Amino acid sequence: MDTKQILQYARSWVLEAGEDIRANINEPLQIDTKSTPDDLVTQMDQQTEKFFADKIRNQFPDHRIFSEEGMGDDISDLEGVVWIVDPIDGTMNFVHQQRNFAISIGVYEDGTGKIGLIYDVMNDVLYSAVKGEGAYKNGNRLPQLSTTEPLKRSIFSLNTTWLLEENTLVEASGIRELVKSLRSTRSYGSAALEFAFLAEGVLDGYVTMSLMPWDIAAGKVLVEEVGGVVTTGDNSPLSMMDRTSVCAARRNIHEETVENYINLKK
Repeated sequence: MDTKQILQYARSWVLEAGEDIRANINEPLQIDTKSTPDDLVTQMDQQTEKFFADKIRNQFPDHRIFSEEGMGDDISDLEGVVWIVDPIDGTMNFVHQQRNFAISIGVYEDGTGKIGLIYDVMNDVLYSAVKGEGAYKNGNRLPQLSTTEPLKRSIFSLNTTWLLEENTLVEASGIRELVKSLRSTRSYGSAALEFAFLAEGVLDGYVTMSLMPWDIAAGKVLVEEVGGVVTTGDNSPLSMMDRTSVCAARRNIHEETVENYINLKK
């Protein structure tokens, strides 16, 4: 795998796709729903994914594509080189706010994340990482995350859904105790941006109970390159093939979070 070459192409395609989204941000949207009434998809999601699929297949015909909107391959494993693509992560924000959404691309080789790109489209901010070479924001290297600040001085991103007793995935009481133990919480509505902000150090942790591989693939590479830890909510390795819970945090508070506050429902 020629990482340098792939990164060069991926970066240029992400910036080109983002420019197209900005140019058409005020065009009328065709909005459909998928698994639930809140799971939105627009023609821009589909057009952007097709753009990436066409580019990848033309330039790298032996690579495979694992993606959200149906333009990818029928993926049952991560052997070889696989591009894991989310053309617009945060579609609800895209529809309602026209901001706080991102293009997310992870490039994996035999199941290992080698490249992560997260592009905050409306702010023209590109987060990038290559395994073993650090993480960057618009070309400027990001520092390693603190390993000394305690949980009580931390800001986590989490959705208020997990505070409700009615949720079916995690014991709400533990998440409420986590919130009490933190300095504060945020919720951005885009998993990709939440990973990027953690890698940047403006968040200290991110906890969620239901993400797909394309939500995670790029962010995992970014966060690990600055010394963060990314696992499931019960501290197991992430599956990059299935829907999963996630706890991503600075190294010194990760284990404390998963052991003391996250109790997944069976």
